[in-house]
Amino acid sequence: PLPFARAETINPPSLRRRPAEESSSSFSTPCAEQYKENFMKKTVKIIAAVLALLVLSAAVAVYAVWHNELASVASFRQIRTRNDPHDDGSVYELHIKGGYYMDELLAQGGVASDSELISFAVEHITKGLIPVSIKNPEIGCSSFTAQTAAGDKLFARNYDMRKTNTCIVHTESGNGRHATISTVDLGLLGMDADTDVEGLLKKITCLAAVYAPLDGMNDAGVSCGVYMTYQGNDEDVTATDQNTEKPDMTTTTFLRMVLDYADNLEEAVEIAERYDMHDSAGTSYHYMVADASGRSAILEWVNGTDDTDLDGASRKLVVTYNDQDDHIGENEGNSSFQWVTNFVIQPGYYDNEENMKGLDRYQQIYDQLCDTDGIVSDEKTAMDVLASVGRRSFKPQNGRHLTIHSAVYNLTQKIVYWVPNENYED
Repeated sequence: PLPFARAETINPPSLRRRPAEESSSSFSTPCAEQYKENFMKKTVKIIAAVLALLVLSAAVAVYAVWHNELASVASFRQIRTRNDPHDDGSVYELHIKGGYYMDELLAQGGVASDSELISFAVEHITKGLIPVSIKNPEIGCSSFTAQTAAGDKLFARNYDMRKTNTCIVHTESGNGRHATISTVDLGLLGMDADTDVEGLLKKITCLAAVYAPLDGMNDAGVSCGVYMTYQGNDEDVTATDQNTEKPDMTTTTFLRMVLDYADNLEEAVEIAERYDMHDSAGTSYHYMVADASGRSAILEWVNGTDDTDLDGASRKLVVTYNDQDDHIGENEGNSSFQWVTNFVIQPGYYDNEENMKGLDRYQQIYDQLCDTDGIVSDEKTAMDVLASVGRRSFKPQNGRHLTIHSAVYNLTQKIVYWVPNENYED
């Protein structure tokens, strides 16, 4: 073998270390540049594929959890613009997809307060991400039943409130529930009356409107509405707040259950009897329910007289049917139709008429319908009766109360005629 000292002399020149600049210039060949370009392209494709997979996985996860909510939000649309000089808020329409967790609400025994309802809505609809609120309403409303000359049964209602945005809410049938249409005051969900409902977060919040109907009708021809009664003294209205072993319901969840599950008036009354009532928003209400047979009832929770009815836990349900109301008064006993405003109709409840809120509107509705015993030519004639007690014209109170919407539900044809903000030509 050659001496180690001679190893350097036999190394091929091509294997010797070159200066850096020589190495760099010799490496920058066309083949090397092409290799780098291909490598970068493959790397970018791999990164893009990984990102796309992550995005797709996230989209699948979001869709799995939110698909009904996303479809519902996509349906939210403005159908009437605001008119501030007339104190008109905007009107929206919303189609709720899926079951909106009513099975879960009933399975847990209902809700006993607005705060429980809010917690349920936040947990199930907004997945805990978006806060929801329910504000105190001061509702002064009017309602009546009637029949058209053709025999169709009607349920008519004015919703009186301060300026607000409104939403017409549709739900689908399924799992024992009826398809329904109802009206919701978006101010109760915290939407500003002086601005339009815009932005994804606000629209998601409005999904909770499904739990806050004020009136509505289902595909069986059952209709219902809620009206404030001001029970208790003027300084501190006392809410009905029953506490027995029965499951619980609030004002708006009662209306939701009636719309979803009642096939007729009797089943609506059965729902009221099966649950403890907890009036929403710290005030008191009574309710009217009617069905396609022409029967109706006013549902009230009372205990004693106006002066003594100060314990919301002691109140009991009293049901007054339109064909069994002779004890209420002569006019009521002689009338086939039924009507209601904002005072408890039970005889002897009040010491004087001054405490009977809405008595003037109650009398006005009766005067409009008594000559024909509640038979009207058509839905427009019924709407004219609602217009006669519209709050912008009937003893106006400088904006304290406005008629926000007027609805005539045809329980026979399953059609609603709906007017925003006393624009009765619309």
